[in-house]
Amino acid sequence: MTKQQDEDKADKRSKAWEIGKVILQEGWIQVKVPVPFSLRWVNSYLLPEESGYTLIDPGLRTEAALGVWLDVMQDLGLVWTDIKRIVLTHQHPDHYGLAGYMQERSGAPVYMTRQAHAYAVRLWGAESSFSEELHALYADHGMPAEHRAAIAENLETFVEMVTPQPTVTYFEAGSSMALGGLEWELIDAPGHAKGQVCFYQKDRQWMICGDQVLPHITPNVSVVPGEGGDPLNDFLVSLEQLKSYEVKLAFPGHRDPFSNFEGRITELQQHHERRLDKMVAMLAEEPRTAYHMCEALFGSRLNGNAHQLRFAMSETLAHLVYLENFGRATSALRDGAYVFAAASS
Repeated sequence: MTKQQDEDKADKRSKAWEIGKVILQEGWIQVKVPVPFSLRWVNSYLLPEESGYTLIDPGLRTEAALGVWLDVMQDLGLVWTDIKRIVLTHQHPDHYGLAGYMQERSGAPVYMTRQAHAYAVRLWGAESSFSEELHALYADHGMPAEHRAAIAENLETFVEMVTPQPTVTYFEAGSSMALGGLEWELIDAPGHAKGQVCFYQKDRQWMICGDQVLPHITPNVSVVPGEGGDPLNDFLVSLEQLKSYEVKLAFPGHRDPFSNFEGRITELQQHHERRLDKMVAMLAEEPRTAYHMCEALFGSRLNGNAHQLRFAMSETLAHLVYLENFGRATSALRDGAYVFAAASS
């Protein structure tokens, strides 16, 4: 290897460490694992145990993510078998994707809820029909065929990034679990992901909050085909419940740990109140399909980005379902697609 190649490699590694690791309180390690979309990184947390580490949310399986993990482990002097447990807050691929890969190398059990695992199998199992179900849902709500096809192609790219899938041990909300030498309460946190859990440590007043409460980012809340229900209402009810916990420090799935937990929840609640009011006003001006509402709300940010379009479309549907369930909007099937209108006062 030439001197220039050595320097290039060192520069690349230096840039990787901007994403890499941060030492937190009590020996916790925040590992910023890169993801190939606008969120930039997902947080993994290494919690020291009497023997080895518990790993929370290992990230998406990509070459860049594995490169960061190998650098972090080398820097810490760790080998795969030092990972004794893998704990997943929820099943979205940027949190779940490396779980099976790391389990194969470490032998560690992987913990998640039964609901979260069922969703993961439904999306990426050998018999998955999720893409077809999503295609049909979006067709019912006015999305053009070319966009539906692009979303199906984008979904397919995630299969490799969650393979191999782990063998799972279940835990459930309402139970408790020892993490990092402390006892934590597991809290059901639906809305962003059915089956997601937050972990609360009463003595420290710490909250591991997954993607339920994020600083500077509004968590996505999506309608998922086949699940039914009202995900936005589930999310808002969950936020109000989480608001009752005394939290000095929150460890989120994205961005950095933060202290203003209750204040951030209030900001998220207000965001959705404003969005709902805006949508009602838009529907009063002109009835729209969910796709046309999505276009009006998110505009040029969706151009050519199937990943973002899927998130935006499913979140638009979640708000429209909420409005209809609370009597603020109505829908009717017209020319093969549902059209929403503001409810008569």
